[in-house]
Amino acid sequence: MADTSSLPIIWSIAGHDSSGGAGLSADQRAADAMGAHLCPIVACVTAQHSSGVEAIFPLPLNQLQAQLQALSQDMPPKAIKTGLLGNVDLIRAVAAWVKQLREHHPELPLVIDPVLGASAGGAAFSDDAVVQAYRRELLPLATLITPNRAEALRLLGKPARHDGDANELPDLASLLRSMGAQAVVITGGDAPQADWAVDWLDTPHAQGWLCSRRVPTRHHHGSGCTFASAAASAMAQGHVSADAVVLAKMLTTQALLHAHEAGHGPGPVMAHMGQPLGPLPYLGIGRALPWQVLHGDSSGAPLFQPFEPPADGLYGILPDSAQLDAAAQAGLRCLQLRHKASEGVLAHIEASTHACIQHDALLFVNDHWQHALQQGLQPELKLGLHLGQEDLLALDEPARQQLLAARGRVVLGLSSHSAWELARAAGCGASLIACGPVMPTTTKDMPWTPQGEHNLRWWTRHSPAPVVAIGGLLTPQDVERFAACGPAALCVVRGLGQSDSEMRERVPPLRAAVRTGRARGLEQGARPRRGLDLPQPVL
Repeated sequence: MADTSSLPIIWSIAGHDSSGGAGLSADQRAADAMGAHLCPIVACVTAQHSSGVEAIFPLPLNQLQAQLQALSQDMPPKAIKTGLLGNVDLIRAVAAWVKQLREHHPELPLVIDPVLGASAGGAAFSDDAVVQAYRRELLPLATLITPNRAEALRLLGKPARHDGDANELPDLASLLRSMGAQAVVITGGDAPQADWAVDWLDTPHAQGWLCSRRVPTRHHHGSGCTFASAAASAMAQGHVSADAVVLAKMLTTQALLHAHEAGHGPGPVMAHMGQPLGPLPYLGIGRALPWQVLHGDSSGAPLFQPFEPPADGLYGILPDSAQLDAAAQAGLRCLQLRHKASEGVLAHIEASTHACIQHDALLFVNDHWQHALQQGLQPELKLGLHLGQEDLLALDEPARQQLLAARGRVVLGLSSHSAWELARAAGCGASLIACGPVMPTTTKDMPWTPQGEHNLRWWTRHSPAPVVAIGGLLTPQDVERFAACGPAALCVVRGLGQSDSEMRERVPPLRAAVRTGRARGLEQGARPRRGLDLPQPVL
């Protein structure tokens, strides 16, 4: 039994759904599943069933104020989520409370699910005055807003519709951010698309299309509430908005898979703490993880050549061709040339190519991928390219096409440090995905909190491509500990030493550490997992 005193508190200020499908009922299930304690604050009471909403009854202002006042004395929130608010007075009251709470907690997240109409039809949820109040009062305070296309259009004073050109969504999100929202995700669950649920994500950390395979069910009542509450729960636990959206999309997929019939219309989605967020091989995608698409293929299938992990589980990263040759002579068969200076890089690539051909090793070239393509496409060479996410995003369209043109000949490795970067790496069809830094490292200055064993295990469970662990692995003890988490390989940089003699001395203990760690991991993997299937925050 979880200790609820340790759970982050979120306030959901929303409507009560008499059918038990959406509103505060869905919010409660999502918060429970995400490991948050939800305080359900009633703003409206609705008369509804599975086929529609018959009537809504906004609470008197003093009743909403009394709920908020009582909770503020004993259970202040780590995040606030709003749903159906009902009228202008209630919207203004919520805005005033957010401002008051932020006097003591300036970073308090506010997630707005702008419920302006029911998907199933029925009673009107809002009028022009309510929409204007959202624009004036709440959007400037929003940490994240989660409208569907129709709601985004209404907030921008345009005719509401669910269909239309998907290319307008980035502009809609940009306009909403210009009105004050820090982050926007325009959800695509209501869009008339058969196979894919595609959202447009626009946050300070990530921007792009977030795709997942649509769950084939007519029972989707409460999916929008579930999504927004899951995002608020993740933010209450310290995740930034981009990561919160990825996790919310995963939970919504899980909830759709467990939806059930209740009445004659669409039944409720059911988020459960006891159900994992993935993998989901029966959906045909292998993972519940959504992916960000940077190319024309939205299937999430690997585009580049598959990565064959080295038998010893070691991935050596060397600064120049001389040390790379020494590592190859010491027996390593997966090697990366990480030569940061542009001067002399061609000579280092050429010498590294020769060493890897001689020892039948896979050669990765970090950053200088265009030089590697010029120098390294020899039939006998197994060539990999490795890019950081900043380098990936910096590619212009000609460079991107050049990289994609080589996908049939090279292995692609991409770095990732967060759930949204993992989703982006998956969407690029990476052959392998690096998770790091798993331990504190001085090799480079990074803003990320070390992933630790917990996050590395999460990566290996949810990544569609093999995962390699990187960052701070200096000793056999470090390698053994993280080998137990299940990565395909472990990257060692300074731990290899520099000279031929150091590498010959250090490689055997590192190999033994991988074997011991993997054996321990197999033993641990046989035990049932407990607790939430969520990564820890990294920023």
